[in-house]
Amino acid sequence: STQSTWGHSESLFFFAPSQIYLVFRPTTPNMAVSKRGPKSKKAALKLKKQKIMTFGRKKTAVAVVSCSKGRGLIKVNGMPAQLMQPEGMRLKLLEPIALAGKSKFQGLDIRVRTKGGGITSQVFAARQAIAKAVVAYYQKFVDEASKIELKDTFMSFDRTLLIADPRRQEPKKFGGHGARARFTKSYR
Repeated sequence: STQSTWGHSESLFFFAPSQIYLVFRPTTPNMAVSKRGPKSKKAALKLKKQKIMTFGRKKTAVAVVSCSKGRGLIKVNGMPAQLMQPEGMRLKLLEPIALAGKSKFQGLDIRVRTKGGGITSQVFAARQAIAKAVVAYYQKFVDEASKIELKDTFMSFDRTLLIADPRRQEPKKFGGHGARARFTKSYR
């Protein structure tokens, strides 16, 4: 490679079995791209998007929510939440929005990914993740007072909106049909 003391482009040779490749890398200040990123904190804040990632759990289902500044979009596994079927599950999923009010969600984009468990468990995990995401977003990017107000609203309505349900299925044991049920004992 050539020396770059005079501000010329530095070239590198890459040897391949049949050809020689020549790549130019700019070394002058006006051509080079800064590796350190933005020069001020203000510029860094503009580049950084206001985003929160949270999760919710129910039995073996896990839902991960990405909550960012936006225009009120709510998607579950790539599908708008308003198109979710059956209607009972959709209403359960949108409970945090109904409780907090649509005004709190208008400036937020919420994207939910769920896996594991069944349909009902996934909806309960998603609803918990949405509630936790909104509380975390308000704590980090809005103010503490509105975060406390949201948290109290969710807790007074249903504790599982913010705190995971620890119950799990008990394993089956021998000597019976299930975890606790035993085979009938016969004396004759």
